Amino acid sequence: MGGKTILVADDEPSVREFVARALGYGGFDVTPVADGNAALAALAEKPFDLLLTDIVMPDLDGIALALKVSKDYPKTKIVMMSGYANQRQRAHNLDFLAHEVISKPFTLDDIVTRVKAVLA
Repeated sequence: MGGKTILVADDEPSVREFVARALGYGGFDVTPVADGNAALAALAEKPFDLLLTDIVMPDLDGIALALKVSKDYPKTKIVMMSGYANQRQRAHNLDFLAHEVISKPFTLDDIVTRVKAVLA
């Protein structure tokens, strides 16, 4: 995907590293961070083409993060991930905010394919 930059925010280290590695293999420039506040700090440093965020995180959750990013960085596309059905429904009610909501668990191929589709 020719140098597209992706910011991955997930408080679970194993998920964050899996996603970062998968997208790196997919040809993306990936910056993984542990939470919403770290994501905002990274966005203040440089622009990203896409934010891939977990919905459930401590302090600043993925929905609050997405609301802030859509307002302050409107060119950044947003994809949300969740393993919780009620949180997925909450995100689906914000269709104007997220380009996609991905259910956990997902495969390496699935995450790369869906991110590529959003960025296409």
